[in-house]
This record gives sequence, C-alpha cells and structure tokens, in this order.
Amino acid sequence: MSRQLGGGLAALLLLSVAPAALAQATAQPEGDAGDDVIVTAQKREQRIEDVPLTVTAVTGQRMADLGVNSLSEMALYVPGLRIQEQSANNPGFVIRGITSDSGSAQQGARVTLYYNGVDISRSRGAYQDLYDIERIEVVKGPQATLFGTAAAVGAVSIVSARPRPGTEAGVTASYGNYDRTQVSGYLNLGGETLAGRLAFAYKYRDGYVRNIAGDRDVPNQDQGRVDQNDLNGQDQRGVRGSLRWTPSDRVTADLVLTYDGQRNPGTAFKSRAFAPTGGQTGDYGAAELSGSPYSAEVLGKRKLGLDRDVYDANLSVSVELGEGVSFTTVNGYRRFDSLEVFDADGGPAWYLEFAEDAHGDQWNHESRFNFTGDRYRAAFGWNVFHENGLQRVPFSTEEGTYLACSVSPTLAPVRRLIAAAGFPTGTACVAADGTVPVSGVTRAFTRGAATQLPYASEFTNYGNNDAYSVFADATWLPTPALELTAGARVLIEDRESGYSSVQPNSVLLASAGTFLSLTGTANTGGREFVASQSYAAILPRFNALLRVADGLNLYGTISKGRRSPVVQLAARNAGTGASPDVVPSLQLVPEENVWNYEGGVKVARAGLSGTLSVFYQAYDGFQVTQAQADGTSRTVSAGSAKNLGVELEATWALSRAVSLFGSFGYLDGGIGDDAANGVFAGNRFRLQPRVIAAGGATLRVPLGQGMTFYATPSATYQSEVYFELPNRADISQGGYTLVNLRAGVEFAAGRYRLGGFARNLTDRRYLIDAGNTGGGFGVPTYIRGEPRFYGVELAARY
Repeated sequence: MSRQLGGGLAALLLLSVAPAALAQATAQPEGDAGDDVIVTAQKREQRIEDVPLTVTAVTGQRMADLGVNSLSEMALYVPGLRIQEQSANNPGFVIRGITSDSGSAQQGARVTLYYNGVDISRSRGAYQDLYDIERIEVVKGPQATLFGTAAAVGAVSIVSARPRPGTEAGVTASYGNYDRTQVSGYLNLGGETLAGRLAFAYKYRDGYVRNIAGDRDVPNQDQGRVDQNDLNGQDQRGVRGSLRWTPSDRVTADLVLTYDGQRNPGTAFKSRAFAPTGGQTGDYGAAELSGSPYSAEVLGKRKLGLDRDVYDANLSVSVELGEGVSFTTVNGYRRFDSLEVFDADGGPAWYLEFAEDAHGDQWNHESRFNFTGDRYRAAFGWNVFHENGLQRVPFSTEEGTYLACSVSPTLAPVRRLIAAAGFPTGTACVAADGTVPVSGVTRAFTRGAATQLPYASEFTNYGNNDAYSVFADATWLPTPALELTAGARVLIEDRESGYSSVQPNSVLLASAGTFLSLTGTANTGGREFVASQSYAAILPRFNALLRVADGLNLYGTISKGRRSPVVQLAARNAGTGASPDVVPSLQLVPEENVWNYEGGVKVARAGLSGTLSVFYQAYDGFQVTQAQADGTSRTVSAGSAKNLGVELEATWALSRAVSLFGSFGYLDGGIGDDAANGVFAGNRFRLQPRVIAAGGATLRVPLGQGMTFYATPSATYQSEVYFELPNRADISQGGYTLVNLRAGVEFAAGRYRLGGFARNLTDRRYLIDAGNTGGGFGVPTYIRGEPRFYGVELAARY
C-alpha cells in the first residue's frame, strides 16, 4: 500500500513539470505582484525564482492550511529535509542525509538553525515552537558567506511575524483525542513609527504510549510507588513580544523577546528485549518505564520527563545609507536550561536510569553592508559568535541488577558467577512475563547483608567556543539576463573543551578484588580537565543565475562547507588498583569538509511555480557520533562520503478555488565503499530515506453570504531509513505513507473559522528512532511515531 501511494505521489509531481516553493497556494493572475514569493536567503529581499540557490519557503499561511505547527511536521513537505523530534530536548536536523543532533557541548553543528537571523544551532537549545510565524526558509547546500560555519550542508531560518501599523488580533483553539488542547493567538497594536506585537501558544496532549509503571490498577514492578505518566505527551508554552521602531523611511529597528518552555512527560524508549509486566507487547504496546527509586536525589526529578526553558533576545537594525548602500546589524542572546530524565533500558528493571542536565549561553553579533547597483552588487561584513555550555549526565542503577543485565565483554566473568548462582543474565535478566528475578543478586552475593546496593555516578562535558569571521560577496551582471556571484568567509575558531566525572568504584566488584566503576569510566573525582585548540578556514562559494525567459531561470552553484573539528576530551585510568591515576584522554577529530556542486531550473509562470535541482556532494573526514557503553557519545572520522540527489517541488494553481502542490526527493548518499573507512564502508547516511515525497491540494470554494469551504488533503511518503551507523536491519524503519486532512468553513469573509483536522488518518504504525542510549549498552530501544490524531478547531480574527 505504501509503495503504491508513494509511486502515485511521485507521478503527480512529475506531471507538475517543475517544482516549487510551498509558499502560496492561492491562485493569482499571471504577473500579479501578489504571486511573488519573497525570501531573504541571501540577506536581502528577492523573489524566490531570482535566488541562485535551492530554497524552499514555507509561509505561516501554508502551515495553517496544512494543519502543521511543529518543525518535524513542516519538514515532511520539504524535499531534502527531515527533522526528528524524539524529544524537544533532542531534535535531529537532517538536510540531504546529513544529521546534526549531538548534545555534547564539545561538538559543533552541521545544520544551522536560525531564529530571526541569529544562530540557535546548539542541539539542546535549538527546538523552537512555531506560532505566529511569517515564514520558514530552508536553504540547501553549504552557505558559509550567508549563514556561517555551521551551515555545512544548509540552514533552516525561522522568521517570526513582525509588528505593523494598525490594530488587529487573532486566536486559534483546537481540541482532539488524547486530550489534545492547543491555543495560540496574537495582538498587534501600533502606528507608522512604533508598533508592538504579542503572540503566545499553549499546547498540551496526553501521552499516546501507555506507561503502567506505578499504576495501582494493573500489576507492575513498581506498583503504587511512583505513578509515572503516559509517554510521548506534550505540555509546552511560549510567548513572544516584538517591537518595531521606524523613525524614518531609512531606519527600521526590531526587538524580539521570546520564551519557550516544556514540561513534557517521558520519552517512550521501548525495549524489545525487556518486557513490561505481563509479557512482551511489541514496539507499539504498553511500556513499563519506572526510572530509579532515587530519581529525585540522583537524577533531579521524581518522574520521567523534560523540564526545559529557553530565553531569547534579538535586536536587529537596518539602515538605508543612500546610493544603493544599506547597513544591517543583527544581535542575539539565547539561554537554555533543560533537565530530561529517561529510562534508557526501556524495561521494568532498575538498570539504565539516566538524566541529561544541559545548560548553555549563546551570543551572536553580525554586521553587514550591502551595495546594490545596476550591474554590480556586493556585501561584506563580520560576525562574532560565542557559546559556553555543559552537558551533565547523571546515572542511577542497582549494582546486582546492572552486573546481571550487562552484556559488556569486560563483565563476562562476573556474569558467569551470577549464572552459576542460578540467576539469568544478559537480556534474560528480565523474564518473559516482565518480572525481574535478578533483583535478588545483591542479597545472594552479600549473603543477606544488603538487599540493594544503589549506585550513582555522573560525567560532565563542557564547551567554550568562539568564532570570529569576515565575509564578502560580489555579484556581476554582464547582461540583464546573467548574474555571476563569488564570495568567501574567513574563519577563526577558538575551541575549549572540559570534562569531569564522579564514577565511584563498584562495591560488589571491589569485594571480588576488581576496582572499577560499574561502567568502567575513569573517575576524576570532580576535577575538571581542560584542552583547547585554535583553527582557521576559508570557505568559498560561486553562483550563477541565467534568466532564459520571463519566469524561467537556470542556476548553478559550487560551494564549500565545513563542520568544525572536535576537541574531544574525556578521562582514562593510567594505572590499576583501588586508586589508579586518572589522566586526560584527548582526541582531536579533524574537520569535516564538503564540496557541493549543484544546478537547477526555477519556474514562475502561468500559475506554476517550482524548482528542480540536481546536486553532488563530496565529503572528506566525515564525522560520525556513536553511543558508548557508559552513556557517553564519541565522535570519530568515518573517512570519505558522497551524496548524489535530485529534488523537485511544485505548486500549480488550477483556478482561484483549486491548487495542487507536491515535492519529491531522491538521495543516493553514504560512506565511501573503501576498506579504509572500516565498519562504516558502504553504509547509507542515518535518518535519511532514499526517497521522500509529499503532495496534496488546497481547495477554497465560495458558498455565498461571506462563507467559504476550505480543505487541504495531503500525504507524505518516505522509504526505508536507518537510525544508526553502521547500518543494521533491526535499527531501521521500512517505508511508509502518512495521510492528513484539514477542512472546514470560514464565515464573515474569513474572520471566523470552524473546522476539523486529522493527522495520520490511516493510523499507520511506524518508528521515529531506534538504538539510542540503550543501544550503546547492547540493548537498543525503539520510539514509535504518532498515532492518528483528530479534532476540531475554532479561529477568530479581528
């Protein structure tokens, strides 16, 4: 069924002849200025067809038509883009198969996420709720002169709605299954000189994965102790205040203050090896994630879940200096504080109970001069970016349970002793009915002196990174039909990494004469090790645009991208015995470089707008992040990689009442099949399907007396995806199609709206992630995707 639907979507796209920005679904007469899609991908306002890059623009109105209001939902309609939200604390941004999702404070990003012109790419601070949005621009390919060093493979730029003269307000509310409750709105007040805008959103939904841990009504291993919430729910709120000051027609200043917060219940890391009480129920059944009895003391929260707060301030000023010269400065500050408690083993045993406590500050300043003339355009400027952050990972377990459940080769002799005493070991430590027989290991091996030996440890990585750069672009128009652009960014980075740990020796192992922490991680005793390095790079780009005819343009680009080197710092034991020497363990992971070669065609005529692009990317020093058996992650170089792909998107306005839209992407990318690339050789990129497609229609049918019927049916398809490198069949998801619908009636010339929505209308079962922290310990976990959601919505505009 999914193959048939996916093929049907692809056929629809090919019939559309050429691709488009998902920006306007409303038909406009040919030549009407209202049909233009304006973007700022090159830091100045341009029609999207005049930008010599592959750019998708998704307007706030388009998101409303589709019924999407999160980054992951929006990405399903953009070829080459995937955004995985296993948690608001851990989003994965994927452009053309390249993923940026590491939470380590020591690592840089590959995909730049911009919010009102400021880089917010640090993973744990990147998630941003979408409400009262003007548009989202997705720029593909390295764009160092436009979006900085983090835009190694592209950028996602979120632009919020700005204040404007006049008084207006709007509110939208919806309610659906799983007690899904959402309310958002805005109020705009002001005149020509000073205007303000206040916007807000609140989103709540019960978890859609039943968690029986602590439930008094059903048998479980933690009955009545801590009644855990159902998993994969939502509880978030956001508010944004904006001021626009326009003292003259030459000066515009914008101040935007944003708060974003989550109090979400836990993530459903479900195990296939460890069944909940009552027996295994598969990836889509109930879970029993109970956390640690010492969650409050050791992990920081009594229940599983996420507490996250993000504060963002942005000041931008634009000045027209005359004679085609303008000056723009963008300044931002962002702070995030998050604590997420999660059950990494995915089962009822007190085994792998973790938290992640992440904090960070980011400051960004950019100034840019632009010159626009008849035959020449130019831009130059400078950027300063500073961030400091930390990622602290506390761990809680019970010693006997951990030693019995572990599959680590290092602990094999201990497991043999436990098995000889009559206890099951490894993945059999949790019985098929969900009971935990190994909870008696500690009593047996201490001869009744202790029934439990709680164990707690933690490690922390720190990052203090500074980037300074200057950049310049120049464009020559030898004829009105041809534009040639060349530019480069010169970059200097100072990267400082820190590491500390508290990893006490195991009591049970010490009684057998082995003095190690349970995970084998070295114990710095809280001492912080520090290492720093400086780097420099030059990142060029070259672009060409040829206007073949009115509304038909060809473009080409060559550009270089770079992911920053990693000053990867940890600790290791330099001796043996009860108190071994602990020394820094430093690994300098080289930078990841990519050359991008791309060409395409853009169409905007006769109701059809779109883009067709073909690209090839060659990587050197491709960086891979791997989960380790102590809860840490490590970055290694997988060697060379390549990427060949085609992307197509189109919008076709058949009439004022009906328009069609669609997108298609094909990606043949992966690690080079070379023996020098080791276990990664020949593997496909993680989190990136080979084929993605989306399509649908927008209908607006007048009913008379100020009423309009509206409907937007749509479907999205993706082929098989691997969740980890190296690729494994059991850590993957086959292809699937999701069908969505939004429809209703508008009254009073659009001032009021009453309608309904359904997402995943066929209730298709699928996974959004697999492997995870548990995978580093040999017990991968699986996170299911969203089930069918449906409900009603009301809206009013004044």
